[in-house]
Amino acid sequence: MKLNLGGALLFAAAHLTACSSHEEASLISSELIEGDALPVPLTQSIGDGDEGRQVFQSREQGHCVLCHQIQNLNAEFQGNLGPDLTEVGSRLTPGQIRLRIIDYERVLSGVTMPSYYRVHDLNQVGDDYENQSVLTAQQVEDLVVFLSEQKGN
Repeated sequence: MKLNLGGALLFAAAHLTACSSHEEASLISSELIEGDALPVPLTQSIGDGDEGRQVFQSREQGHCVLCHQIQNLNAEFQGNLGPDLTEVGSRLTPGQIRLRIIDYERVLSGVTMPSYYRVHDLNQVGDDYENQSVLTAQQVEDLVVFLSEQKGN
């Protein structure tokens, strides 16, 4: 069954407000995914681009710079394993960015990028991290805003 966007928004808002732990990540319904995007935000609060920049750069959070780079970002040792994200906001919608952060495996099978908001079907997870997503819903939304702002020079 495919929900319309209005129904999906109501469903997601009710569902996400009822969930308070990292375990909510396993409850992202396939009905909310449209093509290669998750247009429905994970939180009711708007993401913060400055916080998203911290998530992108921080070793203790997303550490996206390990594999990706953004021109003019003041971060040392940016990676080149993943695509350059300098203009990702011009190429992808916020919903497409969100799904790639949450679980890129749903877009491209066998992808190297980790699933930052999935808690099931993972390999080599330490006991202390079982049933926990790497990022919180708010961190995902902050990162979506930051990456959506990346439109090049």
